[in-house]
Amino acid sequence: MLNIAAYTVEKLHDPFGILSGDRYEFFLELDVDEDDELYTEKGLLLKVIYLVDDSGGRISVYHLMEKETNTFLDFELDEEEEAMIKEFCQGHYSEEN
Repeated sequence: MLNIAAYTVEKLHDPFGILSGDRYEFFLELDVDEDDELYTEKGLLLKVIYLVDDSGGRISVYHLMEKETNTFLDFELDEEEEAMIKEFCQGHYSEEN
């Protein structure tokens, strides 16, 4: 089970107006159980690009990373975890600075 311990969100600007919708970059600091395959002693970050357009909000892309090293990890979230992250982003994207 994933727990979000801390997060930041920032709206990404498209200076050329090429992309439709608005994109938000989230960095989620995750707490996972030691017996979880995602666990790392160096901490776990989830970088999420969240897209909001006329059809609603959705995760465009995400990457799991070690917090200390910023090394990308080759794991995928399961459907339940991804749905939880999408719901979190939907509820927090408007808080960007």
